Parts: sequence; structure tokens; C-alpha cells
Amino acid sequence: MQLYLKGDRCYTDKCGIERRHFPPGQHGQRRGKLSDYGMQLREKQKVRRIYGIMEKQFRGYFEAAERQKGVTGTNLLVFLERRLDNIAYRLGFANSRAQARQLVRHNLVLVNGRTVNLPSYLVRQGDTIQVTDKGKNMPMIRDALEAVARRGTPPWLEMDKAEARGRVIMFPSREDLTMPIQEHLIVELYSK
Repeated sequence: MQLYLKGDRCYTDKCGIERRHFPPGQHGQRRGKLSDYGMQLREKQKVRRIYGIMEKQFRGYFEAAERQKGVTGTNLLVFLERRLDNIAYRLGFANSRAQARQLVRHNLVLVNGRTVNLPSYLVRQGDTIQVTDKGKNMPMIRDALEAVARRGTPPWLEMDKAEARGRVIMFPSREDLTMPIQEHLIVELYSK
């Protein structure tokens, strides 16, 4: 499945998934049917890989989502979408989540005018996220801001491209998250 981990390359013909529709290796084309547990585990690993987080941190997000009111799977996805590195990616400051994570770690992203260098920082409703003056001059960030038109900005974020600034209008609903994630499988896996 295409996870869009390589940024712009995933939108071209050079994407590995477009060239080969089967896993690598000698036996990649002869895979058996997955069990229920295998499907649940694969879904969890897919979501972890998409957002670039480790198992212990993912487990913490799941437990926090479980404690909150509402649907646990949707709450989990909202927590993951609220991460600062994901918001920087969604606003178009970077071409991939890994690149956005590096921008945050290198103090190039401001939240409400203050430097935050934690990629796992949970952004709140009404927060303003922007690139520092040093970051605005970087060609990597300028190219990413130009490429955001192809990807688009989600409806729950407001973007000012000229100022390299964005604002969180509201938290995303399940309909706003268009990635092919079956969060119910993750909830079933952790509920065992």
C-alpha cells in the first residue's frame, strides 16, 4: 500500500507501488491470506509508519483516546493529526512527515510565536503555526510551500502561504481524514 512516505516521489510514476504491486523478494508474489490478527497488526503498523512514531508512544495515544469521550478510533486519529510535525506537513512547510519532524527539531517552527522543538507537541484549537524568518529563506521550505497546491490544505486548517503561517480552526472529524485507515482494526487489536 502506498504510504506517501517519500513526499513528492509518491505522486509520480517513479513510486515503487506504481511499478510493482507485490512485496519484494523471491516469494513476494505468493503470499497467503492474512489472519484476523495479521490484518489488525498490519493496520496498526501502517498507521505507526505513516505518522512516524514508535510503539510505546502509539500505545500512549491509544490509551489517551480510550479515556476520552467518543469513538476511540476517531479520537486516536485526531490525536495523531494534532501532532506538531503532522500539522507542519499538512500546512505544506515540508514534503513529508519525516522532513516536517526535522524542521521542528531544528527550531524552524513557531507555535503562537514561541519556538517548539518537540514533534509530538499536541496543537490546540486556535493555535498559530509558522515558519521562522530563517526558515522562510530556505529553498527546501519554499519548494514545499509551492508544492502544497497539488496536495491541498485540509479544511480544518487555515493557511496564509505568503507569510508561511497557518492556524488550527478546529480539530478534524473522521470525514476530514481521507487516508485509507481502518481504525476499528487497531481498537480491536488493543482490546484483546
